Amino acid sequence: MSVIVIQFTTLDGIVSDPDGSAGTPDGGWILRYGRDEIDGDKFRLGGILDGGVLLLGRRTWEAFSRLWPARADAFAARMNAAPKLVASRTLTDVSAWANSSVLDGDLVDAVKREERDVIVIGSLPVVHTLMAEDMVDEYRLITFPTLLGTGDRLFPAGGPPVHLECLTLEKAAHTVFARYGRAAR
Repeated sequence: MSVIVIQFTTLDGIVSDPDGSAGTPDGGWILRYGRDEIDGDKFRLGGILDGGVLLLGRRTWEAFSRLWPARADAFAARMNAAPKLVASRTLTDVSAWANSSVLDGDLVDAVKREERDVIVIGSLPVVHTLMAEDMVDEYRLITFPTLLGTGDRLFPAGGPPVHLECLTLEKAAHTVFARYGRAAR
């Protein structure tokens, strides 16, 4: 089992409000470059979705549950078919998106018990919790040539050192897709 974190990020490491749905002043920065930069399986999840489980925080799940069920392309079919765990203390009804269930018990304990690969998309509080427990095995990042200066960062200042190795690197039209894994210990 691996924990894989998926994030759109700016060049200065900001991950907050990439699509503008949170209404922040600088939100929507991924849309500036067009849909081709974000549509489809840009994070190369492929078969991982078939045998893994998505882990989403409440806000990300709510946004995705309005978006993904209405899509009909091949990647959307995989997203919709994948099992989904929702980390939430308040959400009880997750019937809006097929194969969703609310995570039972403690987040860290649930991930430790999971036998499938765990794919965390967005969901920064979930990611930070798993990072604090040194449970993230891989980061898949699409970096946009944007500097925002302020906002929530994937790697917050003051955190412990994290040593990674670059597994793959690909340039698209305006973005860079990179996979980083744990460095040899």
